[in-house]
Amino acid sequence: MKTADDKTEVKEYFNTTGFDRWRRIYGEGDDVNRVQLDIRKGHQQTVETILNWLQKDGNLAGMSICDAGCGVGSLSIPLAEAGAIVYASDISEKMVGEGWERAKATLSPAQLNNLHFSVQDLEQLSGKYHTVVCLDVLIHYPQENAVEMMNHLASMAESRLIVSFAPKTFALSLLKKIGEMFPGPSKTTRAYQHREADIVQILQNNGLTIQRTDMIRSRFYYACILEAVRQ
Repeated sequence: MKTADDKTEVKEYFNTTGFDRWRRIYGEGDDVNRVQLDIRKGHQQTVETILNWLQKDGNLAGMSICDAGCGVGSLSIPLAEAGAIVYASDISEKMVGEGWERAKATLSPAQLNNLHFSVQDLEQLSGKYHTVVCLDVLIHYPQENAVEMMNHLASMAESRLIVSFAPKTFALSLLKKIGEMFPGPSKTTRAYQHREADIVQILQNNGLTIQRTDMIRSRFYYACILEAVRQ
């Protein structure tokens, strides 16, 4: 029941009240508060870190990439612009719709052909891809679900899996506890942190080796990024 509850909550949130909030956070407008602006900057740093990693390798053009949990296309759109063949999916129909509108406003017709959006649960994804990316998704799911999700993503990754997640530290755990004391309309879905060692172990269990890591920190946004490759 826990899995279904978390998934249902995430889907409903990002199709209702959460959609407008995160559409603005992931946008460029001024209609965000101080906290949302900080999260926007942190998220964009995560996107730019991953883009830099992939671009430095020099083989992005034509590469097949699965962007699992693509949101409004913050990563998928620049990847398609760079020539990658991107299969972007999200559990939220509204987020995918917004992503498609942003892609049409940003990309040329040829670049649009590189980008394929779909509304799907992560577990429903299939196929094989050179690179699989899962950006800022695990924060919505507890450890037992994270294991299942990571195993599935790893099974689709022929060469590489890149994930970002909220690291479990004492300071962040304390901040989360304080936040839980103030319920109200500003609250979002449940936020789960994960120990880096646990995520690394899942990757290693799937035959992947950590190649690059980074940590993005701001006042209200924390993300550990791991790139794991097949040897």
